[in-house]
Amino acid sequence: MNMLKTIFIAIFSYLAVGIQAQEIIPKKKYTTSFIENGLAPKIDGKLDEPSWEKVEWSGDYTEWSPEENTAPTEQTKLKILYDDKYLYVAFRCFDKDPKGVVRRLSRRDGFDGDWVEINIDSFHDLRTAFSFTISASGVRGEEFITNNGASWDNTWNPIWMAKTNVDDEGWTAEIKIPLSQLRFGKDTDQVWGIQSTRRYFRNEERSVWQRNPLNSPGWVSEFGELHGLDKLKPQRQMEIQPYIVASTKTYEAIEGDPYNDGRDNILSGGLDGKIGITNDLTLDFTVNPDFGQVEADPSAIALDGFQIFFQERRPFFIENNNIFDYKFSNSKAGNTFTFDNLFYSRRIGRSPQGFAPTASGEFVDQPDITNIIGATKFSGKTKDGWSIGLLESVTAEERANISNLSTERSEVVEPRTNYGVARIQKDFNNRNSFIGGIFTSTHRNISENVNFLHKSAYTGGLDFTHQWKNRAWYISGNVVMSQITGSKQAISSTQSSITHLFNRVDASHLSFDESLTSLTGTGGNFQLGKASGNWRFETGVTWRSPKLELNDLGFQLVSDDVRHYSWVSYRTTTPQEKVRSYQINYTHLFAQDFGGNLNEAAFGLNGWTNLNNNWWINGGVNYKPINISKSELRGGPRLRFSPELSLSNGLVSDSRDKLRFTLNYSYTTATDNSYYIFNLNGSITYQPTNALQISLLPSYTINEDKNQYVTESSFIGDPRYINAHISQRILQFPLRIDYIITPDISIQYWGQPYISRGTYKDFKYTTNSLAKVFEDRSSIYSSSQLFIQGGEYLIDEDQDGTNDYSFFEPAFSFIQWRSNMVLRWEYIPGSQLFLVWSQDITQFGNPQDELIYGLRSGISKTKPQDIFLIKLTYRFLK
Repeated sequence: MNMLKTIFIAIFSYLAVGIQAQEIIPKKKYTTSFIENGLAPKIDGKLDEPSWEKVEWSGDYTEWSPEENTAPTEQTKLKILYDDKYLYVAFRCFDKDPKGVVRRLSRRDGFDGDWVEINIDSFHDLRTAFSFTISASGVRGEEFITNNGASWDNTWNPIWMAKTNVDDEGWTAEIKIPLSQLRFGKDTDQVWGIQSTRRYFRNEERSVWQRNPLNSPGWVSEFGELHGLDKLKPQRQMEIQPYIVASTKTYEAIEGDPYNDGRDNILSGGLDGKIGITNDLTLDFTVNPDFGQVEADPSAIALDGFQIFFQERRPFFIENNNIFDYKFSNSKAGNTFTFDNLFYSRRIGRSPQGFAPTASGEFVDQPDITNIIGATKFSGKTKDGWSIGLLESVTAEERANISNLSTERSEVVEPRTNYGVARIQKDFNNRNSFIGGIFTSTHRNISENVNFLHKSAYTGGLDFTHQWKNRAWYISGNVVMSQITGSKQAISSTQSSITHLFNRVDASHLSFDESLTSLTGTGGNFQLGKASGNWRFETGVTWRSPKLELNDLGFQLVSDDVRHYSWVSYRTTTPQEKVRSYQINYTHLFAQDFGGNLNEAAFGLNGWTNLNNNWWINGGVNYKPINISKSELRGGPRLRFSPELSLSNGLVSDSRDKLRFTLNYSYTTATDNSYYIFNLNGSITYQPTNALQISLLPSYTINEDKNQYVTESSFIGDPRYINAHISQRILQFPLRIDYIITPDISIQYWGQPYISRGTYKDFKYTTNSLAKVFEDRSSIYSSSQLFIQGGEYLIDEDQDGTNDYSFFEPAFSFIQWRSNMVLRWEYIPGSQLFLVWSQDITQFGNPQDELIYGLRSGISKTKPQDIFLIKLTYRFLK
């Protein structure tokens, strides 16, 4: 198939579609006023201070959802003041039945019940904004908005104050935001973008201060304007946040092991800081940071051999992460490895990658994490549209201690490493165009035990976006490049890794070279799309050359890949007779390698519907007529999978109900039944009181694959790629209980039992990997060729009575129990006390046990690892 021709046909077909005229909405304007010191309103939720009389109310909110551009059920109005240090916002939320105002408590950023929010584009870049939300119950939430509203990051955690009050007219709210928590220029007379949204809970209705049509090209670009900011003073932000942590870990002692005596006590401390270099650029630093996670990563096993992406949770890396973000193959069509990024912050402080060589009778103390000695980050955005991010971090050399009870030695398992990131982007053309670049570097002090790691790694990228027709249309793209250096062993290991597989036996366009000490590769993405109107689309192409390698400081799943993708969508903007709204999407994808082999063709149709009772229904169907894997045989030839059909459906009940649920299922099957995957998952949430919420999220997966890879061996000089029929079952049911005493004091519990069990049968080896008929792709071992002995399979392929090769029994049962209970008290804004109790059980069980029995037995018969932790932080704000 001529992929380039397909791309051009798709592009010109979409260009031929008539362009809907974009409605121009007049910008609302609000003029604020400066107040002198000593006249600031008291933040108590009651709007009775004289200072509020200095400015007028602004109301006339417009319904945004479910019926856009109509009068809301209840009106809202706002006022805004400011002084030398703070921005003040007052809300009057009218309600004919004040007793009906829903005041549910939740965790911070929970956004439950009635609420109102203010969005502030203080850069006035029409792309990014700060969002502050206050619920009628007094729960605060904040989000950092990027990509013109496409991304809302609730991990941002600024200091601000808010109170609410219910009265005869409805409810009111007062907000006090330190100007140091915002970013803005030094001009004496500034204009900011602002938007306000109110949730009227009983009707699940949203109304907005500045009308923004549902079919508009974005969110931030459509804000109204805040004027009167003629006395703003530069804010040289300074924050210091020291912390102290005391923890005790108890676990089952190992007799004779000097490193595992059943208890570890740790007392540590550190410091986080923030200094405002200018009004819009800040320097963050951390010394001996506490990067412990209150909630563990979800349990997972990857049978395909690829790494698993986990979200960042550490505050230092979360703030301003949008500036450093460089996902270079994002697409609305999906299936373009959208997690791939030149900067993946979880590489910093990762678990040590090496292991200590040991002899019989030796005990090992292997560190769990790599300590971060220190890190600094300079980031922000200037009034001229320059977005700047610089990050530098140094991690310690980590050693494993080895003892035979008479002598002790140590081995390096992670070298001392320096990580650097530089990101820059410039807005121009009235904020309609952006161009930028990124550069990352990794330098390691390599020693003998870790010479399989790269000595250095560099990546760079250039990106651009151009929008026109009032941001209705866009074209964007980027190119990236990488270079790694290291020992012959390190580069050979990279060439043979599952990301690259230069050793694939049928890849004539690739050459595995054991003498190389460096690799240089490229990648990129170009796309054209329409972002507004009921009809929208996106089409493009993304590629990764065989030598592209990002995984030292980035995240990359595959290389040697070129993909064309397209997405077309239709969405309603006004309620219909039986539904509030719906959307239908079509996608297609074609993927090939650099040798010209077409490996994947996929077509999909999916959509969702919001019913008038506020229930949601979603579903989709996907078909892959061509599905060939380059990696399944781990360096063997490409392996054809039979054509694939996927179905999915979901049901979500009304989120306002105290008892609510979600239910989802997906079913993927080969058309010849050579494999299928079934998953059923959902959630049940019960909120008996405003303060208590209980949620259960069960999930059950069945994986039946007659061609699951097991191992590689050889017979008379010929390779044997051994597969089998796997029967895998995965069961997990996380439980979460939140008890909110006040908006600043909460008790939260989370616990997750998890089991993944797999058994194997019908062992076979590949004979014709690309055969169209499944049975022709492999040869099953007969009972006279395969024997099991002591947990090992012995193969007598030629049946001459002599074992030709062998492999270990691959069956497994992985059991995990993780839980934690956290008491959190924000005793003053930004300063917190945590009391944490967490438990962990991780072990392998008997694959022959029934699923529930194996899970119960594995958890009940194993002593858990318990951690009791106290953490105290104090945030100084100048």
